[in-house]
Amino acid sequence: MYVCSCFGITEKQVREHADAGARTPRQIASACKAGTDCGSCVRRIQAILGRGACPRREPAEQGGPAPSERPPAPAAAPSPALQVLSGAA
Repeated sequence: MYVCSCFGITEKQVREHADAGARTPRQIASACKAGTDCGSCVRRIQAILGRGACPRREPAEQGGPAPSERPPAPAAAPSPALQVLSGAA
């Protein structure tokens, strides 16, 4: 079955490039041009590579806080314009 109709790239060819070491749609594009013209095949290439529609991030081991553990936002200082209007300047 064709994955990229712009360049005639089949699912088998994408899998062969993946077996040869291509791990991202960009690496597949470098190997065979699939995904470099209209882009409609990029999601299919991601699915073949096992990545789904969106790239996945590694767990919080990367050093940053987990999404549910965001640090609190800093308190905003009053703007100078408000200080002048209120006579605090």
